[in-house]
Amino acid sequence: MAIITEVLPIKFIIHIGIITALSLGLIGCSDDIGNKGNKRPTRPAQLVELATVNIEPIQHQSQRTGTLKARKTIRIFNQEEGSLTSLPFYEGDIIKKGDILLQIDDKLLRAQFDKAKATLKQAQQDLKRLQKLRKKRLVAEDEVNRARTALNVAEAEQRLLATRLGYTSLAAPINGTVSERLAEPGDVAPRHTHLLTLIDTETLITEVAVSGLLIPVLSIGDTVDVQIDALPGQTFQGSILRIHPTLNASTRNGIVEIILEPAPKGARPGQFCRVNLLSSATNRKLIPFSALRQDNDGSYVYIINDKNMAARKHVATGLRFDDRIEIISGLEQGQRVITKGFLGLKDGKKIRTTDSSQQKP
Repeated sequence: MAIITEVLPIKFIIHIGIITALSLGLIGCSDDIGNKGNKRPTRPAQLVELATVNIEPIQHQSQRTGTLKARKTIRIFNQEEGSLTSLPFYEGDIIKKGDILLQIDDKLLRAQFDKAKATLKQAQQDLKRLQKLRKKRLVAEDEVNRARTALNVAEAEQRLLATRLGYTSLAAPINGTVSERLAEPGDVAPRHTHLLTLIDTETLITEVAVSGLLIPVLSIGDTVDVQIDALPGQTFQGSILRIHPTLNASTRNGIVEIILEPAPKGARPGQFCRVNLLSSATNRKLIPFSALRQDNDGSYVYIINDKNMAARKHVATGLRFDDRIEIISGLEQGQRVITKGFLGLKDGKKIRTTDSSQQKP
């Protein structure tokens, strides 16, 4: 078998060598460029807007909802058992103080009282007779003392039965309205049975839950506006009657009692109402609400440090006022906080401000 050997021309071999050399040169150049690019390019400062921490006297207005109820609610119980002979009032009846609300059959007690009365009379006569005999030395002193004791017992028994007789007739302790009637004439009522409920509708109160941050600036006697859904288009003036001393551990809210005195015409216990609370002007440290950030560690803001860099600062917040929020701790008056430009913002990042932020207070 013949072997054919192809001999390349010399010029072609020279061209291949030149191309190879150029390729190696380009590779070397690319390595030099890569080595020079190891330095990070300088990142531009982040554009942000700023606002100043200010202290201003400001009032806080807050609306809370509640339910009207009578200031006085009296449950009438009988203190003497027996059959009810009279129960003249029904739910909704208006009564006056002193009106007889109920009458219990007192025949048995009346008989016992008469008996005690007769016993007392006899004891008085016995003591009088023995005292005369004692002067004549016809009886011993001990016998006179026993007669005096018997008289004291008879007097106590009569007072006891007189008191029990008084319990068979109950008079209204206040002016008010009957809200419950729980028995009927002829019923036998055991002792301490709830028979009637009276309410004073001339004065109404409501209890509203108020933030513990607002309670310190409220005072007893402060006036408030009250709106009642059942009486639309009207606003009534009430006042703070009582501020409860403790807060709910879960909600951090406290109870504030509002009184309407006299009660508005048409207002009734159980109606839904809205209470508008307005605190007195108090100096508060404020920032725009847009500056506030939140994470798992709580609330924080970004301030500007002396190197013109963003610095993260944890804060404790208070009440919100429209587009601003109160800062309780963590910031000082005059510090500058970032309000816009948070995308990609980190602690220690260089920042620059917009023209508009320079003009903000």
